[in-house]
This record gives sequence, C-alpha cells and structure tokens, in this order.
Amino acid sequence: MKYQESNLVPHKSALMFTPANILNEDVCLPAAVIKKAALENNIIWMQRYADARGVSLAPHGKTTMTPWIFQQQQKAGAWAVGVGSAWQASIAMFSGVKRVLMVNQLVGKSNMQLIAKLKNEYPDVDYLCCVDSVANARTLSAFFSAQNQTLDILIELGVPGGRCGCRTAEQARALAEEMSGLPGLRLRGLELYEGVLHGENPQPKVEALLRDAAALACQLERYVDEEFILTGAGSVWYDVVCNVWLEAKKPQNCRVVIRPGCYITHDGGIYQQAQNELMARDKVACDLGGDLVSALELVAMVQSVPESDRAIVNFGKRDSAFDAGLPQPVAHYRQGKALPLSSGSIKVTGIMDQHAMLKFEQGADVQVGDILVFSTSHPCLTFDKWKAMLLVDEEFNVLETLETAF
Repeated sequence: MKYQESNLVPHKSALMFTPANILNEDVCLPAAVIKKAALENNIIWMQRYADARGVSLAPHGKTTMTPWIFQQQQKAGAWAVGVGSAWQASIAMFSGVKRVLMVNQLVGKSNMQLIAKLKNEYPDVDYLCCVDSVANARTLSAFFSAQNQTLDILIELGVPGGRCGCRTAEQARALAEEMSGLPGLRLRGLELYEGVLHGENPQPKVEALLRDAAALACQLERYVDEEFILTGAGSVWYDVVCNVWLEAKKPQNCRVVIRPGCYITHDGGIYQQAQNELMARDKVACDLGGDLVSALELVAMVQSVPESDRAIVNFGKRDSAFDAGLPQPVAHYRQGKALPLSSGSIKVTGIMDQHAMLKFEQGADVQVGDILVFSTSHPCLTFDKWKAMLLVDEEFNVLETLETAF
C-alpha cells in the first residue's frame, strides 16, 4: 500500500508563489511553518540523549504523520518509529521505516488484513503490536496462523483507570503463558505508557510503575527468544524511564526503548514546561549541551481591528491546537519588517473556528494586514489540522512543502 495525496484539492499550505517568502505575503495565510534549523536541532538533540543513556529511540510518529520527518529521524539513528494504528503503520512502512512499533492493540478484521498485506509487501520491516488480553491473542493467532505469518507481540502493562494494558502482573504472566501455546504469535517483550499517571506529584507513581515493569520483564523473560524489548516513555518522563530501567534488574538481553514524540517540534507551552522540569532534574540532559527548541509556528494576519484594544486574526480552531493553552504571538511584522513585540503586550484571549481574538493596550500599533507569528502548545493537534506544513529558514523563505498523512 502506498500513500497518495489527491491532486483535486489544494493544500491549505500549498497556495504560494515560487520562490516564496511568507513575510512578503507570497503564501496564503494562515500557514503552519516548521523552522528547519530548530527541527534539525531537536532531531539531533534527542538522538544524542538516547545514545548518551545507552537506550534505543523509537519516536512516536503519530505526532507528525509526516513521512519526510520519519525519514530524517531514521537517518539520524532512530531504532524504530512508533505508531498508534494499522493505517499509521502503513504510512511508516511506505516512508521507508524499517521497524514499526504499533504501541496499541490490533483489533478488527480489516486492520488485521491490512497488517497481513503490509507484512507481505514489506517483508524486511520489523512490525510489532501490543496485546493485553487472551481474547485478542487468540483472535490474532487464528488470523495470522491462517495466513502462514507470525505476528510479533509486546504485552502491554497498564494501570487502574488508565487506558489499555494488563492491570496486574498476574494477568500479564497468564497472557504470556497462553501465548506460548498459540501458533502465529511471537512474544518480543513488554510495553507501557507512564504518561497516563497524573496528579500533583506523579513522579513517585511513575517510578513505581517502572520498577514493577522491570520485575515483570524478568518473569516474562523465559517466554521471549533472543532480545527482550522493554519500552515506555512519552515526551515528559523519558529521563525517569531511563533512570529506573537502566538501574533495575532486567532480562539478560534487554533493549530499553524510549518513545518521545512531541520533542520533534517541541512547543512554547506544556512541553516547554515539561522539558524545563526535566533539565532541572537530569544531569545527562544538561551535560549534552543545547536543548530542545520550539520549531512549529503558526503565521496569520490581522484582519480586523474593531476596537481600540482588540483585533481579530484569521486563524482559529481549524488551524491550531487549543486544548493545552491558546497560541500566543512571538513576532510582529508589517510589510516584511519586524516590529517590536514585548512579552505579554499582545495576547490571544479567545478562539473560534476561523477567528482568534487579540487583546492589547489601547493605542498599541496593531493594524489590519499585519502578520503575526504564534507559538503553540501541544504540537500533535496542530499537525493534525494540516495536510501540509511549510519548511522554512530563519527569514521565512519556504524551502519545502512537507505533506502529512493523517
């Protein structure tokens, strides 16, 4: 299966003159842009971090669903790319990814048929998915053994009140025992996602879950031939995952795999806060030099100044994430020239489908036609809203159009 974009409908980000500079209004705005230098910095920084800790990196590709970015991550040394669905797995394989971790349950006839087809079309790709129940294991066994195929499996460990995953070590051990007698399945290791643990101070709960997982991995070792994969870590606790698992007793031939995703473009909101906290507690990250930087920005235009302290900008919920904080302006341009913008002098106070409301001091110099650049929080949802992103340099010259595949 190959991903193919329709040529019938233009991308939101594709209507431009060539060569194009965003500040010269050569591109229809709003547009989502990725700063090339910042993107490259983030790819290299996280790979260096994983290498410094002696763990493997499987960045979660569902953040961007951008084949070009998958390729850059793999070229930089990523061991795998993580996905959340059979469809996303197909995009990763089409992109040339050689190992795909579907950190989710594979259920449903059509999804299983798709994976079986992909295994035939991409025989050299290492594909793994998760299982947390005997019922699903038996269904997968019946289907893939009938195809004369072997499906590689990670048992998922969950937490009460969380999402998927065995709720106890006993359930996981029983599942491994059941799978050992099922044709068409091969157990490869253990998976979890510690990011479901929340609260005022979740770190002790995260560390306890990780210690329990390492102990469980030792109990499951006898069911796994050769290498045992032990994987977790989103974009918040990847240092803690490394700390606990690298020190814990593990299967003898164990590969620790971390799966951050949002680091790829980082943000100016929740992940900036999380990274600040990580840098404060993790000497390895500090000693690397440099840091993650925000690479994803939204560029839009002031379309109305109906009141002396209020302006309306031509982007909205259809263009940007808004679930973890509203986009906020970081730069102000008029006719291609930068204007002063002090912190907090212009704020986004509300957002609708196609409108963002700005509040500023009376008499501030904001005019119709001005271009504002916004940082965002939670990059996943901004990527999700665009069929294409514009890769730009520091002067906002468009270097490339990056198609997404949601």
